[in-house]
Amino acid sequence: MVTGTLATPKNASDLLKTRQHFELLDGLRGVAAVVVVIFHFLEFVYTDYSKNFAGHGFLAVDFFFCLSGFVIAYAYDDRVGKIGIKEFFKSRLIRLHPLVVFGAVLGLLTYLFDPFAAPPAGYGFGQIAVIFITSLLLIPYPFMKERFNNLFLFNAPAWSLFWEYIANIVYAVILWKLPRRVLLVLAIIAAVWLGYAGYTTGNLMGGWGSSTFWDGPARVSFSFMAGMLVYRYNFRIKNKLGFLGLTILLLAALLMPWSNKLNWLTELAAVVIYFPILLALGAGAQLNDRAKGICKFSGNISYPLYMSHYGFIWIFGSYYNLHKPGTIELFWIVGGAVLALIGLSYLVMVLYDVPVRKYLTSKRKKI
Repeated sequence: MVTGTLATPKNASDLLKTRQHFELLDGLRGVAAVVVVIFHFLEFVYTDYSKNFAGHGFLAVDFFFCLSGFVIAYAYDDRVGKIGIKEFFKSRLIRLHPLVVFGAVLGLLTYLFDPFAAPPAGYGFGQIAVIFITSLLLIPYPFMKERFNNLFLFNAPAWSLFWEYIANIVYAVILWKLPRRVLLVLAIIAAVWLGYAGYTTGNLMGGWGSSTFWDGPARVSFSFMAGMLVYRYNFRIKNKLGFLGLTILLLAALLMPWSNKLNWLTELAAVVIYFPILLALGAGAQLNDRAKGICKFSGNISYPLYMSHYGFIWIFGSYYNLHKPGTIELFWIVGGAVLALIGLSYLVMVLYDVPVRKYLTSKRKKI
């Protein structure tokens, strides 16, 4: 929770204003997004996740869900009833969907113009149009085997946005009204569900495709409610770890070694215990002025980076399968590509996301 007391809104426009950001948590979101990108690159190189140094990078999504629950509860718990569900949904759509659209368009373009591979045969204009429209509207359509039956074939990471939208709907309809004790009971039930999902599959990686579809709600249910509970119980651990210290703690989870026997259990402990504590540490940490600038940049590019990188991952996969580069070459290719994608995400934010959201916000009364 942010220190200080916010003034009570006097009118509807005050109620709709975005509240103060948690700079350090924003910074950690950016770190997690970069790890996700590295993880996706290396998935094409190491199909055995125990050999991938970022093999647990996918847990960043659970951290995102936990952050989301915290931020949504902080921003809307005391005003969603005043602004109404319709205005809440408008706010969330304006915040999230422009980059869903951008990611789908970029995914289509990288699919059609991959310089290292031709589009797979057998898909006509009508099928491509359906894939594109379902990606735009976040309608799961997992039928392309060569893309591992991803829910969203032109932008695979959109699967987490799909479940984020579901969580937002459930929040607006019921979760914000629940006493924290009831929310705690529901979170415990969700943790059991998550544990069952991990036990049956051996990991908590599911939710992104047709075969593990129902692991998605298990992942978002617990982490989103856990974030809400960190806020509701004012679980804030004051500390002087700063951005660097908390980044190291976050990377300890995302880069931890893969365990063949107890892998699902260590992942479960990270999600159920470690991430909520890390969130509480982030909410209670002190941040110097220099680190604030870094955290602001990191937070600003996190969502554009997450939603705009995967088309280039497919291009990299085509290149890797064609040329089989060695370790040193891979280091420079992946490192350079990650830096380039960070630069691209900044441009996407400045030239597209921010202007579009400003325009939609100015027109929201007509939406």
